[in-house]
This record gives sequence, structure tokens and C-alpha cells, in this order.
Amino acid sequence: MIPDARRHLHVVRPGALTTVQDAGRPGHAHLGVGRAGALDGPAARLANRLVGNPPDAAVLETTLTGCAVRPDRPVVAVVGGAGCRVTVDGRPVAWGAPVRVPAGAVLDAGPAGTGLRSYLAFAGGLAPDPVLGSRSADLLSGLGPAPLGEGDELPLGEPASVAPPPAGPVPWPGVPAELVLPVHPGPRHDWFTDAALRTLLTAAYRVSPQSNRIGLRTEGPPLERSRTGELPSEGMVLGAIQVPPDGRPVVFLNDHPTTGGYPVVGVVPERALAAAAQAVPGTRLRFVRGSERGSERGSVRA
Repeated sequence: MIPDARRHLHVVRPGALTTVQDAGRPGHAHLGVGRAGALDGPAARLANRLVGNPPDAAVLETTLTGCAVRPDRPVVAVVGGAGCRVTVDGRPVAWGAPVRVPAGAVLDAGPAGTGLRSYLAFAGGLAPDPVLGSRSADLLSGLGPAPLGEGDELPLGEPASVAPPPAGPVPWPGVPAELVLPVHPGPRHDWFTDAALRTLLTAAYRVSPQSNRIGLRTEGPPLERSRTGELPSEGMVLGAIQVPPDGRPVVFLNDHPTTGGYPVVGVVPERALAAAAQAVPGTRLRFVRGSERGSERGSVRA
């Protein structure tokens, strides 16, 4: 057997939930396969840009507690997204900027100090086998690489010949103190009372600890239906606001199911969802009409 000559990352500390993500696999909903992909797309793309990768190269997405990896060859890496302490073999290095990680050294992205999800990009990108054109892990369908476990190995691609990364500090989007999501009417908004529709656009909600890559769950006043009974399953889109029997809205994120039977009261545009990826449990949440300004990320960080 010919030895594998590719570069690899060895997982030292997988963290609470660390997955491989890229731009996802859109276009397969008719097969029951969701999009997946990095929840904070702008952060993943900026991390890739800083190490000279194409914007859709595969990265690591951590959740709250970070992760630690050890490359078997020298590699340039960036840790961005949620703010955290970054070290190489215990020595502090820059967050949000390219750093050189020697062969055998441990790159550790610590617990998130602000935000929820950090992104680790490596020159050449991560190179596990693609499934339906994407290397993303889909936690609902089980497609793509499994979440990282201690001792796992991930292949790295070869650095591409692209424009060099920008020199000097680069501003990163801030983490919202309040999440503001614009809403367009959904296909089943008429299943709710006028009072419920007013509540959706005026009440203060909070991000629930039960949120995950499938959906952002909310805590707050329930929405009252004007119709009883259930729907036959129908197609669901990214950003759909589904209302389960408890009446509390759920915003579908990248690993959402492609069909569902609970009514969809509204839809959040995709451009606004990156901020939702960084909203920690307890974050104040407001829904506003789609014509109003939403999806503020807060001040930039450099």
C-alpha cells in the first residue's frame, strides 16, 4: 500500500461540537438533503481569504468551547469568528490573523469569549472526501464527516496559487448584543391571529439554549393560531420561521429539514442569518418587518 503523502491535522481536543464546513451543498432539497455549510458564512469566507484559500474551502466550525489540533506539516492558519484566546504550543498568538503553526505544534482555539462559533481555516483547506459536492457535516442527515473526536485525523489540501492575504489588521464583524431579524410573511401566516402577528413583530424574545445548527429556538410569548389541525408536510427553506405546538418560533438554520408539517409564519432572509450563528443563549431577539433594517452584527473587531 502506498503511504498517504498528504498533510494531516490530528485532533487533540475536539471541543463540545466541532465540524468540518464549507459553502454547503445547495440544490438537493428535492432529494431530502439540506444545505448544511458554515452557519456564519462571512466569518468562514474571511478566514479562508486570510490564508489564501478560495472562499468555499472547508474549515473547522467550533461551538462555544473551541478545539485544539496538531498538524504533521507546517501550515498557516487563522482562527476567526467568535473571539477567543489562541495559542500555539501554549504561546499566545494573534486571533483573526494568519499565524504559522510548525509541524507537531498544537494550535488551540480556546472557549469563545464573545459569540458562539469560531472558524479555523488552514492554507490549502481541509480535504475529507466530498459528499454530493461538499465536505460539510450535516448533523440532521448524517452526511459528510462526523463531528470531530479525540484522535481523529483530517487531510489537508495543498495551498492554492491565489492572491496573497491582505497585510495588516482586518476588521471582523462584531457579535450582536441584540439580534434583530427581518421577517417576510410566510406561506402560512394566515394560520395565526392578528394578535399573534403583532406579537411576533413587537415582543422581546430571547435565544434559547436548545438552539443548534438545525434551528434557532426562542423563549418568549407563544403565537396563537387562528386555525386548528395540522398541515401535510411541505417544503421548508433556509430561514423559515416554523411554529411548533408550543407556539414559540423556531428559525431554521443550515441543517434544517427539507420538509415539515408545522405552519411557517414568516421567513428570515439568508443575509441576516450569519448574526444568528453568533447569538449566545439568552441574547435578546427581535423580529422586525422585512423592509426594516435588521441583522446588525454590532461593531467591527480588528
